[in-house]
Amino acid sequence: MSTVLPERIDAYPTHRIAEHPVRAGRLLPFGATPVPGGINFSVYSNNATAMTLVLFRRGEREPVAELPIPECFRIGGVYAMTVYGLDPETTQYGYRADGPFRPEEGHRFDPSRVLLDPYARVLEGQDTWGVPVDHEDRYLRRCGIAPDDFDWEGDRPLNRPEQDTVVYEAHVRGFTRHDSSGVDQPGTFAGLVQKIPYLVELGVTCVELMPVFEFDEMDNSRVDPTTGARLHNYWGYSTVGFFAPKASYAATGRHGMQVDELKNLVKQLHRAGIEVVLDVVFNHTAEGNELGPTMSFRGLDNRVYYMLTPDGHYYNFSGTGNTVNCNHPVVRGFVLDCLRYWASEFHVDGFRFDLASILGRAQDGRSLSDPPLVESLASDPVLRDCKLIAEAWDAGGLYQVGSFPDYCRFSEWNGRYRDTVRRFLRGDLGVTGDLATRVVGSPDLYQRRGPVASVNFVTAHDGFTLHDLVSYNEKHNDRNGEGNRDGDNANHSWNCGAEGPTDDPEVLALRARQQRNAMLLLLTSLGVPMIVAGDEVGRTQLGNNNAYCHDDEVSWFDWRLVERNRDMLAFTRHAIAFRAAHPALRRRRHPTGHMGDGLFPDVSWHGAHAWTPEWSGYNRLIAVMHYTRDEGVDDCVYVAANAHWEPCDLELPELPAHLAWHLFADTSAPYPHDSREPGSEPRLTDQSSYRIAPRSVLVLVAGGSASTSRGEDR
Repeated sequence: MSTVLPERIDAYPTHRIAEHPVRAGRLLPFGATPVPGGINFSVYSNNATAMTLVLFRRGEREPVAELPIPECFRIGGVYAMTVYGLDPETTQYGYRADGPFRPEEGHRFDPSRVLLDPYARVLEGQDTWGVPVDHEDRYLRRCGIAPDDFDWEGDRPLNRPEQDTVVYEAHVRGFTRHDSSGVDQPGTFAGLVQKIPYLVELGVTCVELMPVFEFDEMDNSRVDPTTGARLHNYWGYSTVGFFAPKASYAATGRHGMQVDELKNLVKQLHRAGIEVVLDVVFNHTAEGNELGPTMSFRGLDNRVYYMLTPDGHYYNFSGTGNTVNCNHPVVRGFVLDCLRYWASEFHVDGFRFDLASILGRAQDGRSLSDPPLVESLASDPVLRDCKLIAEAWDAGGLYQVGSFPDYCRFSEWNGRYRDTVRRFLRGDLGVTGDLATRVVGSPDLYQRRGPVASVNFVTAHDGFTLHDLVSYNEKHNDRNGEGNRDGDNANHSWNCGAEGPTDDPEVLALRARQQRNAMLLLLTSLGVPMIVAGDEVGRTQLGNNNAYCHDDEVSWFDWRLVERNRDMLAFTRHAIAFRAAHPALRRRRHPTGHMGDGLFPDVSWHGAHAWTPEWSGYNRLIAVMHYTRDEGVDDCVYVAANAHWEPCDLELPELPAHLAWHLFADTSAPYPHDSREPGSEPRLTDQSSYRIAPRSVLVLVAGGSASTSRGEDR
């Protein structure tokens, strides 16, 4: 009997259109998928009356063919067609969607436009960063087919526990674009790979990458009034292609290999023990309002993909012109498909959702108590192990820090933590009690979810750098070309006595101390700390708190600072290592303040007198002792912060005879005595008291009482 199997029936065409053999395609998955003998194309549009596939060949400007998709190839609102004889490596494509143009009803079909496939894995046409584009070019961007032969060599997402995470927020281009970076391919995924040893030495466990989805960096018509140079859409919070890595972030992007280059970055970071979280933007797209360009969603099904007013205008809860209709069933499916793709195909470890409150708005803009999209993200099986982080507010005034519908899965950027720490360090009255709540994981906001729900930060990409937070009272955004009107006015910053650059040694010393104060409070607070790239070496944006448009030294990481500010770098590295060494600072559950079977309560509060905190509104001193017994070993950390301009004598809590206080960090001490390598902290000579200097933070750790074990101090 013959064992030869028959050839597949579905590998043969049934029609011929524009000289191309075709047959009815598979409806799922959406996008362009190589199949035996050809490529399957599937695209959704519920309101289009006709759909045409436009084919290009790499390197040729004009289309090689336009193939109207037969009505018999459509099922429901999905047009699907398999085209045979195409080479996935050289084929590019787009669509023309015909249908009504009735803006007052929400329809904006325009068959003269060649549209991008929302599911395109590769976008081509802007492969080199910063090259102006001709928006009148009908064929400016094309969709491509992503290669599918990357060797992961057994890589998997790391699944690091949240309580062990230290996030490092970085911009792919800005991290290595400066001439001082010393990498072979500056400003790229490949360039970032070369800096992984720096990240390992620093001690961070997770890199949160600002948007890497395809966007148009030239989508900014303003110029720098100081230099006359054109400004950019540098941050990238204006997505063009949600499934496509940004080609100009890849050294190999001009060869169409950006997918593999980004995958290699993830693989190499994982090998170094560092997770990857992507900053994703599902609240709006690059198409803007009714005056913006038609690129994809607007031309395919405007009424489905965007929130529209009854007369067809765009709701603008994003502050950028349009708002994605996140809780429409089709759009909800699109977002899930997108994140599943990045989690499965790129092995990313999580996502930070920009303006996440929009994900919880109904199609008419109302805030939903149980938003379907957020619930779907929280319960999706593919995303089960991904870290999900919400920026729990939007530009429409919906502020949900502590009340975001989390479904026990989402953590949040804790804006309350940021503001409270800033105000305390500035010396504001009446914030000490709130600071106490923030440094133990904000139980008033996250009691049910625990401290790991709180992503603590003092600075982020959006706002002052840490250096500028202590160097400027006011924002200085004049170079953004908007008359200094943009950017937040509520910075809670303090210039320490002089606005901007100064050579006053007292001011500089105070600024250095304040930066250490912020970093040390951040890294000894319960929750998940986030550091912005460059804060560990005093990077400045010259007082600009909204540098979204600067592709220059305002935004780039200047690697000369690594040597110039090696003292701040060493301090940060020590603080990260100290956190990793002490389980009392890495809890999944909020402390209760009750006495267990150990030496002390899991958390206790102190002031100038041990066990006697001062909660009055005029007090600027706070001390907290964290305690846990981990695998039979006592771990006890004492943190005191003095925001007053006068010193204070602290009475220290008395330890059992077998333990003694050792000094980890005192931000008032000169380098290199401001911090120690964990495990080498010297024993305090005076175990009963310590004079804390003005505007400083002190960290002590309880260790063995023998003074010879760690040396002696003070």
